[in-house]
This record gives sequence, structure tokens and C-alpha cells, in this order.
Amino acid sequence: MDEKKTSLVEKITLTSVPADQRKSWPSIAFIWAGSVICIPALLVGSLISAGMNFKQSALCMVIGYVLVVFYMCLMGIQSSDLGLPATVAISRAYGKRGSSFLVSLVIAVCMIGWFAAQTSLCASSFCNIMSVYFHVNFPLWLSVIIWGCLMFITSVYGVKLIEFLNKVSVPALFVMLIWGVISCLMKGAVATVSAYEPPAFLGWTYGITLAVAGFASGAICCGDYTRYCKSRKDTILSSVVGVLPAGIGALLIGAFLSLAAGSYDLSVVFSSFGLPIVGMLVLILATWTTNTGNAYMSGLAACKMFSIKDSKRPLVTMICGVLGVIMAIAGLADFLNTYISILGAVVPPIMGVVICDYWVICKAKKENWSPVRGINWIGIIAWVIGGGFALLETLGVVTVFSSALDGVIIAFAAYWILYSLLKNTKLAGSGDMTIEEACSVAQ
Repeated sequence: MDEKKTSLVEKITLTSVPADQRKSWPSIAFIWAGSVICIPALLVGSLISAGMNFKQSALCMVIGYVLVVFYMCLMGIQSSDLGLPATVAISRAYGKRGSSFLVSLVIAVCMIGWFAAQTSLCASSFCNIMSVYFHVNFPLWLSVIIWGCLMFITSVYGVKLIEFLNKVSVPALFVMLIWGVISCLMKGAVATVSAYEPPAFLGWTYGITLAVAGFASGAICCGDYTRYCKSRKDTILSSVVGVLPAGIGALLIGAFLSLAAGSYDLSVVFSSFGLPIVGMLVLILATWTTNTGNAYMSGLAACKMFSIKDSKRPLVTMICGVLGVIMAIAGLADFLNTYISILGAVVPPIMGVVICDYWVICKAKKENWSPVRGINWIGIIAWVIGGGFALLETLGVVTVFSSALDGVIIAFAAYWILYSLLKNTKLAGSGDMTIEEACSVAQ
């Protein structure tokens, strides 16, 4: 019997997922739902509401997540067509070496950074609850180690255990979050939220960019999960059903609870309504379901970056998790707002290049797609153009609409134009290679 199919620990890393190991779309949807219901999502919801009233915040959240899911469907379909994870699926748009050493590095750093930030937030909130309500001064560093290790151990086993975790946790999270909202409503929160007006309106660009940035890295790496989808239809269904209700719901609940309680700290929010235990369970489950995905995706990116074999993926994932724990102890959460803003600018344009390459240049046909040797400098240049413009928008130097959208469009257009002009030059890489050659280090 096939060891890869029977083992609890996932052994498929960079190679194509066989047809008999593909999963139903609800299974993948549960993973996405667990990924978007997280502490930073609730925090982002509260940050958006800090610059606009609740109705304006809700509209920004809907627009932002619709954009994210649109990107995801285009990126995810490519991986489901090819059966390949995101870091391999981009090896034509950026070249095998370019995707390994440049793009995979950015993805790995992003996902490890998210893991560290979420672990730090969870550990800090846990310590606050233990101190205020149970009078136990729990060491922050120990809390980070305990929760961080618990979260990345799940990711070491791979998609099977991640899927099980989310099927159990997501319904529980929804019940507890709704419970928190009902408790707020019973204490007259509607009047407080309805009457809220921010000190200053920060603009639609601010709200939409924050909403997109909160899940930008997940959208780029969506192929790590959608490679298990059986068809394009399953990819779209899992992305739409898994992300939109849960993602928008998490942002809205985060905004509502923070406005009702007057605090952005989830543990304080639930505790203020007399639900400290519920608050503790929510922050642990919400962080766990998302962070296990962050560690898993960072492990895949690191395997691609260093050409590591399939069998070593669990060890690499564990190393990425340990790095995230170390970064959390070092206090990365203190820079979370800045981190989100930078991600929202430079990460989404990666998708613009990949989407253009597969859907326009390859005409969305897997038989037209093949990895490129070396570095596809056309893709790198287009990404720099799109990301650079988005960063300028984030810094307020220029303004068009939203950096979360503008950077992707500019990278898409830049790649299309540059590829049309330079496709037969050395800038496009040093020639096509087979998928087997591209994945040979993983066999």
C-alpha cells in the first residue's frame, strides 16, 4: 500500500498530488474557514473601525475580502490544475531559481512572521486572563513556548491533521463568537456601536487595504491547499464558501466587539462581558487553526527555497515553527500594524505576475505551462514595479485607489507588456523544463 497515502504525516511536499489523494471541497473550505477566523482578523476588524463608522467598516471588509477571494480563485485553480503547491506553481512566472530564492524567501518570511505575531498575541492575552481573573502571574515567554509549540506540531503532520483540527474548531469558534455578540447585545451594545463615529475618517483606501492585507499571504499560498481540490469548481467553492462568510464575519465581529467594549484586546473584550473563559478558548482556537497553516505554508516555501526532499518536510516545518516562537519571544507583535501595512503593499503584486502568466500567457491550459530554468527576470521586474507602486501608495506618496488592488493590476500589466516584448531574450529565463525536473529534488 502507498506509504504516502496511509501515513498520518504528510509526505507530499513539492510533487504533484495524485488524483486518488484529492479531497472534497468542503474539507478544504473548513481549512480556509479556520485560517481566516484568527486573532489578527478580529484585530484588523477593530483597526478598520477605528477610522470609520460601523457601516463604512462593513463595506470595506466586504470589498476587501471579495478581492482576496477573486485572487485566490485564480491562483488556486492553477494549483488544482497542476496538483502543485504555490511555490512550485510560480516557477514559470519567476523561474525555478527565482521562485526558490526570491519569492519563496518572501513567502517563508511572511508566514513565519505571521506565525510569530499571532503566537505573541495569543500568549499575551492568555497571560492577561490568567493574571486578572485567576491571579496567576504566568510568564509570557513560557506562554509563547507552550502555545507556539502546540500550534506548529499540528502543521508538522500536514493537511490531514489540519483538516481534522478545523472541522472540530470552526463550529466551536462560531458558537463562541456569536455567544460573545449576543452577550454584547443583551447589554445594550447596539446603541454604542450605532452612535460610534471615529475621531477622523481615514478613507476607503485605508479600510480596504487593511482588509486585504490581513489575508494577502494566505491568498498567495492558497495553492498549498487547493492542490488537493478535485476540480476548478471545487477550488472556487472551497475558496468562496470557506473564506467569505468566515473572513467577513470575523472582521465584523472584531469591529463590533471592540466598539462595544472599547478595547482591541480580545481577552479584555470577552472579559468585560463576563466571559473570560470563553475569551480564552476563542483566542486559543482562533490562533491555533490559523497558525498551524502559517507554519505549514512556511515549511513548504522553505523546502522549495533549499531544494529539500519530501521526507524532510515535517522537520523543516518544525524548524520554521521554532523560528516563529523565537521571533514571538523577541516581541514581533509590537510591530504588527507596520507588518500588515508592508505585507499589504509588496505581497499581493506577486499574484499579479502569476495570474497573468497562467491565465493570459498560458491561456489557463496546464499543457501550455511548464517551469522555466534559472530566473525569469521579467516576472521579478514586474513584481518590483507593482510592489514599488503599492508601497508608495501605502506611504502616501501617490494615491490611485487602494494599494491592495493597484499593485496587483500594475504587476499584471507590467508582466504582460514586458513578456510580449522580451519573451525570447535571456530575461525570460534559460529555457523550459519538465515538471518532473522541477520537482526532482523532492522525489
